[in-house]
Amino acid sequence: MRWLIVVGIAVVSGLSLLLVFLVSPWWLFLTVPLALLALTGVYDLTQRRHSILRNYPIIGHMRFLMEVMRPEIQQYFVERNTDGTPFDRDTRTTIYERAKDVKDVDPFGTERDPSAIGYEYVQHSIVAQPAPEGSPRARIGGPACKQPYDIAMYNVSAMSFGALSANAILALNTGAAKGGFAHDTGEGGLSPYHLQPGGDLIWEIGTGYFGARTLDGHFDPEMFRKKAATPQVKCISIKLSQGAKPGLGGVMPGAKVTAEIAEMRGVEAGKSVVSPPSHNAFHTPIGLCQFIGQLRELSDGKPIGFKLCVGSRSELLGICKAILETGIAPDFIIVDGAEGGTGAAPIEFEDNVGMPLTQGLMTVHNALVGTGLRDQIRIGASGKITNGIDIIKRVIQGADFTLAARAMMMAVGCIQAQRCHTNHCPVGVTTQDPKRQRALNVPDKSERVYNLQRHVVDNAKQFVASMGLRTFDDLHPSMLMRTVSANTSRSYAEIYEWLTPGQLLSNPPESWREDWEFSSAEAFVLTSAHVPDPSRRPPTHGITTHHLAV
Repeated sequence: MRWLIVVGIAVVSGLSLLLVFLVSPWWLFLTVPLALLALTGVYDLTQRRHSILRNYPIIGHMRFLMEVMRPEIQQYFVERNTDGTPFDRDTRTTIYERAKDVKDVDPFGTERDPSAIGYEYVQHSIVAQPAPEGSPRARIGGPACKQPYDIAMYNVSAMSFGALSANAILALNTGAAKGGFAHDTGEGGLSPYHLQPGGDLIWEIGTGYFGARTLDGHFDPEMFRKKAATPQVKCISIKLSQGAKPGLGGVMPGAKVTAEIAEMRGVEAGKSVVSPPSHNAFHTPIGLCQFIGQLRELSDGKPIGFKLCVGSRSELLGICKAILETGIAPDFIIVDGAEGGTGAAPIEFEDNVGMPLTQGLMTVHNALVGTGLRDQIRIGASGKITNGIDIIKRVIQGADFTLAARAMMMAVGCIQAQRCHTNHCPVGVTTQDPKRQRALNVPDKSERVYNLQRHVVDNAKQFVASMGLRTFDDLHPSMLMRTVSANTSRSYAEIYEWLTPGQLLSNPPESWREDWEFSSAEAFVLTSAHVPDPSRRPPTHGITTHHLAV
């Protein structure tokens, strides 16, 4: 039957070709498509890769066409305003409107269900205040810091040149320069596109040490010293892990390592570049602290911190113990949520590895409070922060400042096509294709970055005022409510445990005791199961869960 259909099309194509010679050349308009269909049918029946095409020649291609079109159909015609992931349409629309500096009000009330479990809201006050003037900032710089930096409440999170196009980086940094907020370089290193506009930079040092590395992939102190002296570099951040792919490194294929990218990253052009899953400059919490001290000295006292997606509480507590033991503290910690995602990763890692930002942020805050370190270390929050209420929530959960990546990408034109890793970004944001990049107009998009940051911070300030407060410092966990059942809401102060200053040092609560006892400044220890004491391991009930090939 399948062959009969293809043969039938071929016969009709042949008859049509005969009519071209006997009647009119206009019959070619029918002959050519029919001939192509017949050839497609023959190929489908003989190929061995796709079973569906062998059984359904020609029409089977409709299945693949619909599969390609499905995300766009879903996004534009099916999903509701409050549906859609990772960002729903209401959120995307708000970002676009604020970036374009148009009014972002909505009539007829909320479309969300306030009785749904997990719904959150803040407590407003009858004696609401006028919104505070000025741009709120958090000072980064502990006792050992010689060049403290006052960071804005909302900044550009880590995205590298290479992952983003040159025009996207230019637009982001130009907006940051105009608005006076910081731009994290990502682990790809300092590029001319980061430096040219003059915006403040957080220089991220990843496991590949790009821009400050030897050819064999080790940290190069002298190269770091020269670049850290750049005036635009206000802070240096050591990337331990990131929300999109915690525990993974990365590979940039040699074909993508152009001469420009090779020079910027300090690697050889045309050769694949490996970003390892962990650092080779240190291997223990004490080693991390010593590396922080080294970078602080090499940078002449600029703020040094690190970024991580929290995995093990014991490892984090080990870092706190190392800080206490060495006396070397980071000036800041940026907490990346597992829901972060500008970097491409296997879907299993995106879905199942790392703490979400809410838990990770409160864990870091409590660990620093419990060890008496919170006053000297600032905390940044990064992960799906798109509007003012996101800033309010993260400050209540322990942050001093916030950063955003995907929201800023949307400000420069991202339409959530989710083609970032293909080099085929339809709007020129995440591509190195010059033809696609030219679609991104830097002057226009930099203004949108500036507008988005300004409006989001203004919106956050209005929340503070509506809650009857005067500053972000007045926010408290008792002010953020969460629906926990159909008829009950509780505050974050009631739902979650909050440690008191120095509590871990004097009397650790039972919920923290085991992690505190097994954490070590000498080694990164995930849990008590990593301690070589069989009596501490959970029973296997006679089931072997891991096998080694012999």
